[in-house]
Amino acid sequence: MSEAQSMNPSTDDFASMFEASFETNSMEEGTVVKGVVTAIEKDAAIIDIGLKTEGRVDLREFYTPGDDKKIAVGDEVDIYLERIENALGQAVLSRDKARREESWIKMAKFFEAEEPVKGAIVGRVKGGFTVDLGGINAFLPGSQVDIRPVRDVGPLMNEDQPFMILKMDRSRGNIVVSRRAILEESRAEQRAELVGQLAEGETREGVVKNITDYGAFVDLGGIDGLLHVTDMSWRRVSHPSQVLNVGDTVKVKIIRINPETQRISLGMKQLQEDPWNAASAKYVVGTRHMGKVTNIADYGAFIELEEGVEGLVHVSEMSWTKKNVHPGKIVSTSQEIEVEVLEVDQEKRRISLGIKQVQENPWDSFTDRFPVGSTIKGEVRSVTEFGLFIGLDGDIDGMAHLSDLSWEKSGEEALQDYKKGDMVEAKILEVDIEKERISLGVKQLVKDTMPAGASGANRGATVTCTVKEVNSGGIEVTFGEDDAETTAFIRKGDLSRERSEQRPERFAVGDKVDALITRVDRKTRSYTLSIKALEIAEEKEAVSQYGSADSGASLGDILGAALKGDN
Repeated sequence: MSEAQSMNPSTDDFASMFEASFETNSMEEGTVVKGVVTAIEKDAAIIDIGLKTEGRVDLREFYTPGDDKKIAVGDEVDIYLERIENALGQAVLSRDKARREESWIKMAKFFEAEEPVKGAIVGRVKGGFTVDLGGINAFLPGSQVDIRPVRDVGPLMNEDQPFMILKMDRSRGNIVVSRRAILEESRAEQRAELVGQLAEGETREGVVKNITDYGAFVDLGGIDGLLHVTDMSWRRVSHPSQVLNVGDTVKVKIIRINPETQRISLGMKQLQEDPWNAASAKYVVGTRHMGKVTNIADYGAFIELEEGVEGLVHVSEMSWTKKNVHPGKIVSTSQEIEVEVLEVDQEKRRISLGIKQVQENPWDSFTDRFPVGSTIKGEVRSVTEFGLFIGLDGDIDGMAHLSDLSWEKSGEEALQDYKKGDMVEAKILEVDIEKERISLGVKQLVKDTMPAGASGANRGATVTCTVKEVNSGGIEVTFGEDDAETTAFIRKGDLSRERSEQRPERFAVGDKVDALITRVDRKTRSYTLSIKALEIAEEKEAVSQYGSADSGASLGDILGAALKGDN
């Protein structure tokens, strides 16, 4: 080649240089490029990526766990171009970063296609585990390890297994995976296949897998069905553990299969004859049967007549005499008791029972044994603000009103003399069988202590009084015998018919006056007297016998004539 030719390259050489320059410029930092191993030194491999310089890569970056293959001169490798040229004029390359970049691209494809990826749990971190997805680490939350909580994760460590990618964040370099999603999907497929092999109404054998408060889960061979507590037996079952234990082999009937949720409902009692089919013929109204108390509620007690057939004794049908008492104070659980059938509703599967109907009604014979006026003795059951409740023969209560406790004390005062548990005697005043009420009286057992003079002084009688005290409102007087003297008060307006004579000061202590009893209050033991009423009554009597009030004669004339006539 001449000097001119060497100084002026040919068109072909220029084209080659331009193409090489273009290829160099087309390579971008931060991307994965193809390279060829040109030499292997003690701890590094020399990689040619088609640039004017080569790059060095540590041999450790080519090592893959479980793979003993070593690189050799001439091998083509994917390499990550960090920088085209460093200060030494060499390309900065990385096999590790190339592998991670490849993994990200690969994982992104799996994520978009919603396909599982292979990986291995390699370590434990806060809240979960680290999973190696072939050169890239992902986070496995503790809740996503299995369908059920796993106590020991040791057997799952370093084992290749499928995971589902839940979330990817390239900017932060985060990947979240789930092993549970794979298991659920697999179980759902198996469940759908198994459900397709089942049919409603068929009988299957299964093993009790788990027991809850509301039922038991039975394994039918890879798929669970729920045996609800109400479908275990025709009789009342309080808790499934009363019938089943974990591990029991049971025969069940498939009641229902929900095609949407693939839930299976099972039953055991459906394999037995329903005892209610013959209940209406066996338990006729009016018949009596023995039963066992199975449950006690505030409103009554449930009685098992036979297995699968229960009746309710309402609290009102438990006793003739015990009212407003909790059923638990009359019967106890597991007690054998005789009952009478009151009503049967076959459609609603209800039987109404009675306990008191098989016992003698004490009210029917009470009046025969204890007629009104007879004396009876009993214990004070309770003291209320309106009287005493006294326990009588036949477990019946009678009530003594506070007004019937004492002649001498007020009802409130007399009530304070009694307490619960006292034994008292009382007279039967009234019996109402329909309302189941008995009225008693304590004071009626003793004679009325009202003063003799007063006891014979009824309303309308005239009594001679002695003035005891004079005040501005009237006069206080006494009447009756000395040993039974009664005190009364005559108001100012009742001192005379004439207004001018209605003056208390015209009376003196010790004066004798006649007055008419206008009112007798035996509860308060008080009398109302009136001189005015007596004068009016005397005038009426005198007029009727000796003259007319409109004849012009005065009362004095009429009374004078009456006195002459008496002479």
